[in-house]
Amino acid sequence: MPRGQLRIYLGAAPGVGKTYAALEEARRRADRGTDVVIGFVETHGRQATADLVDGLETVPRRAVEYRGSSFEEFDADAVLRRAPAVVLVDELAHTNVPGSRNEKRWQDIDELLDAGIDVISTVNVQHLESLNDVVAQITGVPQRETVPDEVVRRADQVELADITPEALRRRMVHGNVYPPEKVDAALSNYFRVGNLTALREIALLWLADKVEDQLEKYREDQHITAVWESRERVVVALSGGDEGDTLIRRAARIAARSGNADLKAVYVASGDGLTSARSARNLSRQRTLVEDLGGTYHQVVGDSIPDALLEFARGANATQLVLGASRRGRFAQALSRGVGVTTTARSGKIDVHLVSHERVRSVKRARSGPGIVDAARRRFGIALAFLGIPALVTILIPLHEDLSLTTMILIVLTAVMALTLTGGMWPALLGALIGFLLLNYFFATPYYEFKIHDQEQVVALVVFVALALGGAAVVNLSAARARLAARASAEAQTLATLAGNVLRGGSGLDDLLEQLRETFSLTSVTLLERTAPGAGPDERHDPKAWRIVAHAGAACGSPGAAENDLPIRDDLAMALRGHTLEAADRRIAQAFAMHAAAALERERLERQAEAVERLTDADKLRTALLAAVSHDLRTPLASARVAVSSLKSTGELFTPGERMELLDSAEQSLSRLTGLVDNLLDMSRLQAGVLGADPVPIALDEAVPWALDEIGEAAADVRLDVPADLPEVMADPGLLQRILVNVIANSLRYSPEGEPPRLTAGIHGGTVELRVIDRGPGVPDEDRETMFRPFQRLGDRDNTTGVGLGLALSRGLAEAMGGTLGPEATPGGGLTMVLALRIAAPDGEGAE
Repeated sequence: MPRGQLRIYLGAAPGVGKTYAALEEARRRADRGTDVVIGFVETHGRQATADLVDGLETVPRRAVEYRGSSFEEFDADAVLRRAPAVVLVDELAHTNVPGSRNEKRWQDIDELLDAGIDVISTVNVQHLESLNDVVAQITGVPQRETVPDEVVRRADQVELADITPEALRRRMVHGNVYPPEKVDAALSNYFRVGNLTALREIALLWLADKVEDQLEKYREDQHITAVWESRERVVVALSGGDEGDTLIRRAARIAARSGNADLKAVYVASGDGLTSARSARNLSRQRTLVEDLGGTYHQVVGDSIPDALLEFARGANATQLVLGASRRGRFAQALSRGVGVTTTARSGKIDVHLVSHERVRSVKRARSGPGIVDAARRRFGIALAFLGIPALVTILIPLHEDLSLTTMILIVLTAVMALTLTGGMWPALLGALIGFLLLNYFFATPYYEFKIHDQEQVVALVVFVALALGGAAVVNLSAARARLAARASAEAQTLATLAGNVLRGGSGLDDLLEQLRETFSLTSVTLLERTAPGAGPDERHDPKAWRIVAHAGAACGSPGAAENDLPIRDDLAMALRGHTLEAADRRIAQAFAMHAAAALERERLERQAEAVERLTDADKLRTALLAAVSHDLRTPLASARVAVSSLKSTGELFTPGERMELLDSAEQSLSRLTGLVDNLLDMSRLQAGVLGADPVPIALDEAVPWALDEIGEAAADVRLDVPADLPEVMADPGLLQRILVNVIANSLRYSPEGEPPRLTAGIHGGTVELRVIDRGPGVPDEDRETMFRPFQRLGDRDNTTGVGLGLALSRGLAEAMGGTLGPEATPGGGLTMVLALRIAAPDGEGAE
């Protein structure tokens, strides 16, 4: 039975219309006569979505009891019994109630697909495993329900349910997403324009990668090697020479003019030559340069540089290839067209740029011509033996009166050695045999007969054959050893590049697999991890016993399904597809596999370390918060409680003035308590990254007096120097007032008697800087960053001064508005707090 097809509607955020689009697709198929049922749909109370459910057959849900409560779950068994052609199952990443057969809903769907049932489902981008932490960092809201990326990538169709952030927010305001009581909180937190824009970009980029994978798979399945210009990709070829820096920069400019095209630098480690130490140093420097310019560095092994370059470029679907212009002399170009001309002639639809450069020197890659003898060269050598030796003898026939037989033998022997250099051992043997017969027939007496009467001529001819055979054997052995040395050099250079990647920490697991795929011109490389024991000897062929960890190219489901199966550990293996590797290549590939295992372990350890670090930070914040509550919040709370208790129990004993004094004390204590709680809540929002800011153009000469009025009489002596002609700044009025109140109050607290703080403002670059200057004791240089930590008062234990959140909160609020807050030493003693805010552009947007 053929496996069913999976269609997924991908959304950037809740409310973009995934379920609505899935229901529309289900209704379209039902209208065409397809047997469609609804397995599970969550309408979230949205009437328009519920209306689309009407008229479609719905499979009853399954009731599951858990911890004394009843939950409704998708009933996969009922759908399997019903056996429809298509079933709609919403919320692909949903976690089933404990006690269900499968932990995740996508596993239920997998069973339906195995039964030949087509499935329509939905998922949000924040539920994809690889993007879960990125989305949590952007939105401040972690998602516990995730689905492996590979599950979505295996879908036959993935369609983006797209809507602009502004349209989604309008949809929410109209009550089409959440109930009215939840709209304000959602708009000010998760559904901010910045969050939605970032999520939409992430979804588009992820889907673009999925589309690229589909394109590569189609090209592979259809054996398409021609370049499809669906996207600009620029490949720059490096030779190890000094000119590489110029070529990389030129290629980067070409990529930038092509709309930020992909940039790839490739070096061909030739199997027929060695690379000098100088070239290795150049390549190390050039690799750093290409990565700094946003490109990637690659190294492949190839005997023919043009063939290897073009094979890499076509494998990467490159549209442009950048090469350095040759500086060889005319004689050398007459003998050989060179890499540039040969590559251009064979490039097909790939545009080739031959770049002239000042710093170029002749690329000295010591090449050993006889080192590699392939089938084509062997055939060419045999042809030379059949045609060249007779032609040479024909030329020598008119000279047989002037030259001795020994001289003729030396000339033909030289030709045989040339055959060895050209075609290897067998053409040389053939040439020696043909030469022996022709020398005997034309130059040994009696002429024109295959007979020899002169004993000296017999010896000469026998020596000729022996020398030809011996020379050919020696040359062939030297060529073989040169080939092995060159191969070892290429392998060593590949391993050195691999080791450099790992030591620098610049390559992740995916990059490592892609490098392996490109190095050996494979179609796909897949890292697999064992999930469960398989069925005996067929375990390595059982896809259910393996889980795909990472892959480059189309993924392979099991090690046994590939041409090359590389075991790494008992629970880890690598599958290589494309062609069968030789034994030497397998050794190199095995080194890549071990590094991939190390990279996988490193990534997992990093994730664990990040989780531990987050828990440690949360524990520190919790401990500090408890200390603040136990010490700093108790005083105002106790004062208010005493005042209220006194008025309640013995209020008739107090005069009106005393009662008013107690009420004022209670009001001040509660006001202080409210401020402390507000600071604590805002600090927690900042820590979680969910405190929103709405910057608008505002004048500082208006904002500063508001802050001074809130501080009260204590701020009456503050000296102001805020010019009225300053440009407006981009700031959230409420947050700006909080910052100014905190910073000015802090400055007043530490200013000596008779020397109140001073406020000045001026333009600095593209910002307006507001300076709060005091003549207090100041802060040592080593403590200036410490005072911005939460719950830190630099040894001050006076509980009447707050919980130590003012400066930490103020810096966080300033950064939330796109500004900065930092300390400077006041000349002559004291501390200056500098608040820098962006100047508002004439159109109301913040200046760059």
